[in-house]
Amino acid sequence: MIAVERISKRFGSKKVLDNVSFDVKDGEIAGFVGLNGAGKTTTIRILAGVLTPNSGDVLIDDLSIVKEKEKASMHVGWVPELPLFDPNAKALDYFVFIAGYYGISKSDALSLGKRLFEEVGLAGREKDKLRNYSQGMKRRFLLAVSLISDPKNFLFDEVLNGLDPEGIQFFRDMALKFKKEGKSVLFSSHILSEVESIADKVIFIHQGKILRIMEMNEIRKIVKSNDLKIILGKVDDNVLSIAKSFGKPELNGNTLIIHDFNGELSELSSKLSPYEVLEVSRLKNSLEDVFFKIINGEL
Repeated sequence: MIAVERISKRFGSKKVLDNVSFDVKDGEIAGFVGLNGAGKTTTIRILAGVLTPNSGDVLIDDLSIVKEKEKASMHVGWVPELPLFDPNAKALDYFVFIAGYYGISKSDALSLGKRLFEEVGLAGREKDKLRNYSQGMKRRFLLAVSLISDPKNFLFDEVLNGLDPEGIQFFRDMALKFKKEGKSVLFSSHILSEVESIADKVIFIHQGKILRIMEMNEIRKIVKSNDLKIILGKVDDNVLSIAKSFGKPELNGNTLIIHDFNGELSELSSKLSPYEVLEVSRLKNSLEDVFFKIINGEL
């Protein structure tokens, strides 16, 4: 479990985190959502033990990342957005080097590395230099490194950026696998549809402050929409007149949108039948819509 307790962080005179608190329970995936510069990466680096907060603390399985950094760090796996390693090193050699910091012998590290490389889809590429890895392969390598101590908590910081659909699917499946194993996952991403598809709750951060924490069940109620989309075979000026009695209509070419639809769909279809109704569907808001409503104070 990850418990963030009122952390704040300054870089010089700039306060980038202001009294940030949230938790990620065992067996839970928490989406971490915010604009560029909102404080997501700084927060995650503090959780990983790479940065120290100016105030507050983070408990990783009840271990303080401030007071017990070495022990706490063993309980968390971190996959950063930007790889930080020697590009000229061979992948498995570098893995063994890092494993040494965990007190793992070379022979055990070689055995562990081969197993983890296979698990993350890098089997057969162990002797490649890291500079020859694609962006997705570098992230898979970082995931293998994060698994060295078999932690119960994971931090995925924008790991989907720049990945192809196969890479996105891999990290989505890995997050869900960790959840099934009872591990906690904090998952930041600009691809909000991915957050929406796997998260149990979403933490919204803006300008260094937590604006809101919402369960996905609550978000799903909000994203439901009463807006109706109708594609017509033909249109004339009378279409808007008909639609006005069912809500707030908007006509764009042959597509009619009725906002806040209120009425019987069968009655609307009957009245629009002279215009050849080709398709009727309900519009759905997205997590992005919810995010901007929160920022704008509409929720």
